[in-house]
Amino acid sequence: MTVTIIGTGLIGCSLANRLKETGFAKKIIGLDNKPQNVQTALSLGWIDESLDLDEAIKQSELIVIAIPVDATLQLLPGLLSKLDKQVLMDVGSTKEIICRSVINNIKRGRFVATHPMWGTEKNGPEAVVKDAFEGRVAVICDKDKTDADALQLIEKLYKAIGMQLVYMESGVHDVHAAYVSHISHIASYALSLTVLEKEKEEDAIFELASGGFESTVRLAKSNPAMWVPILMQNKENVLDVLNEHIVQLRKIKSCLEKDNFTYLQELMENANKIKRILK
Repeated sequence: MTVTIIGTGLIGCSLANRLKETGFAKKIIGLDNKPQNVQTALSLGWIDESLDLDEAIKQSELIVIAIPVDATLQLLPGLLSKLDKQVLMDVGSTKEIICRSVINNIKRGRFVATHPMWGTEKNGPEAVVKDAFEGRVAVICDKDKTDADALQLIEKLYKAIGMQLVYMESGVHDVHAAYVSHISHIASYALSLTVLEKEKEEDAIFELASGGFESTVRLAKSNPAMWVPILMQNKENVLDVLNEHIVQLRKIKSCLEKDNFTYLQELMENANKIKRILK
């Protein structure tokens, strides 16, 4: 099978590598609006060649959109209309607005809205992870609006690279993504800003940084060009989660201000219940 991947960054190239590694794809065509990304992806062997979009579509059975969600929103409707029998999928972190943009498209059935729940704080084709996606969850949204053969192809793809499948409505996905993914990035960015502000006063602060600090702020190294559009598209759900997060922070702040360490311990013990879910 020939697969075209639009976006030769971390996700696109990690997926390309796994598709070739598992034998799912024999040829990968890579497209990107950054020529350097294409050249790097070619030199590292993640993609086999780069063509213009129309020629890539003609030669492919599957097209994957692996670009920021704002760019996906602009590209998707026109790209979908160009298809014949090819299957088109995206891998973005927001789904409701993306799906809504093609709800009346005559080729809607050829599109599979997906979100593989994997990524790192790094970006670019140099950041490819060899065992990417293995053991993680891939969400497929609004499957009832997708043609049966298109859905089966994408299910086969995700199973080939070792992912577990979960099915959701696009709006439900965005609510859950706000809680388990998007708020984590906001918290990491906020903590990073807090510490950087303090560092202006105390140069030695990072000499004390431990593994706990590094793991907490790791996500703050994520590319803003990817994350600002995600937060814009999922703004209402993210605000709901952020408001609840602020409520919990205020509880902890109040405990410290009032020396209410009994309640502080209770809050922490309640937080420990996450161990039941995250082993």
